[in-house]
Amino acid sequence: MGVGTTLARRAVALTIALIIVVFLTAIIIGATGYDKMVWQAIITEQVRAYKTALQQRKIPSSELEAKVRAYRQQLEELYGVNKPWYQRVIPLAINTLLLNLGFSNSHDVADVAGIPYPVRVGDAIMACLPRTIVMITVAQAICAAIALLIGPLIAYRHGTLLDRSILSYAALTNALPVWWLGMLFIYLFGFNLGIFPTDYHAVIAYINTFAQNPVHNLLMIMYYAALPIITIVIVFLGSWFYSVRAMVLRVVREDFVMVARAKGLPEKYIVTRHVLRAAAPPVVTSVILSLAGSIGGYIITESVFNWPGMGTLYYAAVTSADVPTILGLTYMLTLVYVIARFILEVLYILLDPRVRL
Repeated sequence: MGVGTTLARRAVALTIALIIVVFLTAIIIGATGYDKMVWQAIITEQVRAYKTALQQRKIPSSELEAKVRAYRQQLEELYGVNKPWYQRVIPLAINTLLLNLGFSNSHDVADVAGIPYPVRVGDAIMACLPRTIVMITVAQAICAAIALLIGPLIAYRHGTLLDRSILSYAALTNALPVWWLGMLFIYLFGFNLGIFPTDYHAVIAYINTFAQNPVHNLLMIMYYAALPIITIVIVFLGSWFYSVRAMVLRVVREDFVMVARAKGLPEKYIVTRHVLRAAAPPVVTSVILSLAGSIGGYIITESVFNWPGMGTLYYAAVTSADVPTILGLTYMLTLVYVIARFILEVLYILLDPRVRL
């Protein structure tokens, strides 16, 4: 089987998976009645406020009740709660796959995006995506870079003091919630020492207006992002060390490495031509999927730093049953994963020709 055929088959399989995920999300939201339940609560609250406003105008009770009923019917038609669930969500799923994401139904989503309501789902996502990349993805990339430099070294010297020290660090930081360490650092370096900000919401302005003054805005973004990135790196670096070490160590103990040593080959040659080459596929998989997964953001960590990224946007969409935004985010995050998987398929063929078979 040729390389082109292999990649084409993988691309078709990943595209089918993307379509299934979007439709399953829509079916779960609609069939469980979750969106209808939340919208009914929102409608009830809006009707109550409308009724209170009418009562203050001293409208007769008969006319008041008629206006309230008409207003409720208008809201139910607007939000589609009087329709079967499949008529509400399935067309949304189809439009989402066609990149017609539509408008958000939630004021909370507009507030997170920093865009006046009503806001397009695509605009809300594109507003929050750079913020998450600056905070989460950059931190994960730093973790990956450090781990890829040091991980093979500690794997090749397993059992030494350096190896045991890093394993202890990994065990300690793996038990630390990143949001808890974030609160501790904000209190220590923000409120007590005044080195870093205590509220990070202002970074949005520097990201949104980056092109107007690139140098100044870049410095300000780095200043605001420094403490969140340091926090995330401290917590996740240990896990990265452990993962890379385990992958490389598994290769170091393979028979072909022992045979290479028995042949008297130079240790540097064994590491570069045998160990690292064999360990490359799982390491590359971990790096790419971690970077792709970081696009979704961290809800609690973003809340601690008051950083309105993708995680906060997803939370706002779910709590307000904003189906267009939920489907748009699910589609976008799944698409990122599908693209990452396809990139991995290409890299697998380059790193290990056996995958073509």
